[in-house]
Amino acid sequence: MRLYRNKNAFLRNVDRQYESSFARTGAKVGQSIRIRLPVDYTLRTGPTAIVQNTVENVANLTVANQFGVDMSFSSVDRTMSIDRFAERYIKPAVNTIVGGQAVDLMSNSEGGVSGWSTNQDPVTGAILSPTAKTWLNAKAEIENNSVPSDDYKIVMGPNTQANTVDALKGLFNSQTVIAKQYDNGEMFHALGFDWFVDQTVLLHTTGAYATAPAYTDGMGFAATTVAGAAQTGSNLVVGAMVGPLNKGDIIRIAGVNAVNRITKQSTGRARTFVVTAAVATGATVIPIYPALIGVDGGGNAVQYQTVNLAPANAAQVYVVSAPGSQYRKNIAYVKEAITMVAVDLELPPNVDAAREVFDEISIRVVTQYAVMSDQQITRLDTLSGALWIKPEWAAVIADVP
Repeated sequence: MRLYRNKNAFLRNVDRQYESSFARTGAKVGQSIRIRLPVDYTLRTGPTAIVQNTVENVANLTVANQFGVDMSFSSVDRTMSIDRFAERYIKPAVNTIVGGQAVDLMSNSEGGVSGWSTNQDPVTGAILSPTAKTWLNAKAEIENNSVPSDDYKIVMGPNTQANTVDALKGLFNSQTVIAKQYDNGEMFHALGFDWFVDQTVLLHTTGAYATAPAYTDGMGFAATTVAGAAQTGSNLVVGAMVGPLNKGDIIRIAGVNAVNRITKQSTGRARTFVVTAAVATGATVIPIYPALIGVDGGGNAVQYQTVNLAPANAAQVYVVSAPGSQYRKNIAYVKEAITMVAVDLELPPNVDAAREVFDEISIRVVTQYAVMSDQQITRLDTLSGALWIKPEWAAVIADVP
């Protein structure tokens, strides 16, 4: 458990929960847990009460991810050659489990996180390495979505760290922090973020078109147009796609701006949406997150509003990154955006088995002797589920691969 806790910075910096209801019997793969999401209201002005329905949304988190490592040692091995067991065998096994969980957690950002901040060439749209403004724009993107805390974090790939340390080396900062950047080549705390590096940061590839469409600065590459006015919900009906979109691609719609989730006022910036499932060439529907929720028929703000208004018919739809291009998908977030829930696995009978919970993580170890081969087989297992419960409290900061 100690090795697990200290092995991965990303897992240490997300919301972790332990579901104690499985403590006696143990859980099975596929069981679900209901997680309540934050409630949203609209503002009343004046003394007359306008009672709103309290709509409390919930999300189902499935504990579907059983990660484990198995190892086998003969009686001779255990008698003659195994020393420093934890360092030589348990440590690399735990490292493998942690890496799998971190990759799974990061992969869930595809089709979830829609916030976008990048440094792009204004003519070609090519993605450039982020600047201080790029990181600060990501922070503003999160803040406009009624973020619950100011504990901002960034998880970035090693190459992005190299680019960022070089780009920010001249900023005013405490001498201690600057010294750490020079001495260790690492970011620590700057621009209101805690920074850390993780090798599980994704490389995302945008859906490839046969011919790259034109680029519009601040919007992206023209991909298709809206088919039908006043659309709402999580499916955008469009003209037939002339090229595919990949899950995790990010799009904008002309004339559709984001709103501040508290005031419901337009931010003046185009809303970014993430494509939640692959879209084939010729398709006429793009599944998106967040859902299109604009003002009501009287122009009044509504609960869970995401945009200033619904898209117009024939409004241009843009993909923010060049078709067929690849970029590093660094993430700025607050830990409440992501939840990882760990549960207890069943302890099987008639074997050496132990289970322990520490720091909201449960690990089970089982050892059994195989008499025919004179081997003792040991397995380490965890069972967990992960969910980006509020993806709008996170933003992608794109960087060159």
